[in-house]
Formats: sequence, C-alpha cells, structure tokens
Amino acid sequence: MPLARINQTDIFFLAEGNPCNPAIVFSNSLGTDHAMWQAQAEALVSDFYVIRYDTRGHGQSASPKGPYQLQQLGQDVIALLDFLGIDKAHFCGLSMGGVTGQWLGIHAPQRVEKLVVSNTAAKVGTTDGWLSRAHAVRAEGLNAIADSAASRWFSPAFVENQSPVIGKLIAHLRAENPEGYASCCEALASADLRDQIHAIPNATLIIAGQYDPVTTESDAVLMQQKIKDSTIVVLPASHISNVEAEHLFTEALANFLKV
Repeated sequence: MPLARINQTDIFFLAEGNPCNPAIVFSNSLGTDHAMWQAQAEALVSDFYVIRYDTRGHGQSASPKGPYQLQQLGQDVIALLDFLGIDKAHFCGLSMGGVTGQWLGIHAPQRVEKLVVSNTAAKVGTTDGWLSRAHAVRAEGLNAIADSAASRWFSPAFVENQSPVIGKLIAHLRAENPEGYASCCEALASADLRDQIHAIPNATLIIAGQYDPVTTESDAVLMQQKIKDSTIVVLPASHISNVEAEHLFTEALANFLKV
C-alpha cells in the first residue's frame, strides 16, 4: 500500500501514468476518499501524471487525533509533492478539497500550475455548524450523517436513478473513522479565506453545481469576483458534481488543463 510519512502521519496515495507528463493532484471531499476521482483519473492518465490521495482522517490515510487545521491539510499536499519529487502540479479539489486548493493558491502558488476548485466556497458553512457536527460524530458515530448524505450530495433525480453509485459512497462514509471526520470538520470550522483569495495568482477554474445546497452557485460567483484569473463552469448537478455530472466535469477539467 503506497503510504507517505508526512507531517507525522501516514498519507495514502496513488500515482498513475508517466511521471514525465504534467502532474495533477486530486483532493477528496469530506467523507469520501481518492476513489471519488476514478472517472477523472481514467480519462486523464494518458496525458497526465495523476496523483490521488486520501486527506488525513479519511480512507487509508491515518486519522491522528485532532482537531486539524486547514494549514495542515495544505501542508500535507506540499509534503506529498516533495515526497514524489514534484516541483509543481495542477490541483483539483472538491468541497473540502477545494478549500485546501484555495489555501495552496494563497500560500504556495509556486507549487501549483492551474487550480481547479469545485463545489466549494471561501467559507463553507458556519463555525458553529461544523463544531456541532464534530461533537455529534465523536459522540454517536457517522450513521446519522450517512443517512442524510445522499440529499446533500446529489440531486433527487440522480438519487432516484443511480442508487448503486450512491450506495457505494454512503457505505464508505459509514466506514470512515469518526475521529478523522470530526477533526476535518474542525478544520472547516476555522477556515475562512474570504479576505485572502484575492491573492491567488494561478489560473483558476471554479466548478459549481446548479442544484448544490451546500456550496451554491452564488458562492462560486463570489469567489470568481475575487480571484483575478478565474472562470466559472456551472454543471447540472448537486454537491458531488464530478460523480453526478461525470462526463461534463471531466470535459471541463480537461479543456481547462490543456489550453
């Protein structure tokens, strides 16, 4: 199992394709893992060195006791690039992964080629809401979160017609480490980049979901207004748009990276 010892914890990663090709790093959303990017990895691996990793507290990465900070999540990416001997890479993150991407654009833009932030915001949710969720998960586990995840992640039409895909993601969420999940909630609770994202110099693609109740199209517009070199694509999808609108997401991503 490919593990990198990074910042006193073990981070799981997959690196696929030719290392001589441009590198792209994919960062998962809260409650998922690297597998959420399977379709995009398959589509890009012939032209890119595709790196997927599990955010600390998720998947096969370690779940050290938190709380975590957004800075830690960003520094994990930088350390993973160092571990792999990569000076600079494209970065694509969704939701929590998109917040990590914004941090990188602000604090380590020299390590990022193009930046893709999807279904995210400069401030996701409320501090109290995240802290309450972290407390509940530590006390009761992830079943209650998993029971309601489909309605947050996907549109009603997709839920009705794509139950096997959703079932797999929900089952994964139930099996996640409660401490790791709660610690990432605490990272999101303290993450507020609204007054900083204007400093991002990288060419940035912002992907929004038309039906996303978590990070809305309005959140994407606010980001676009502050990030100088940025564009928006709105997909007919809810929160996990790379799964619900798989082909359109991959097309938008590939077109942006290959320009």
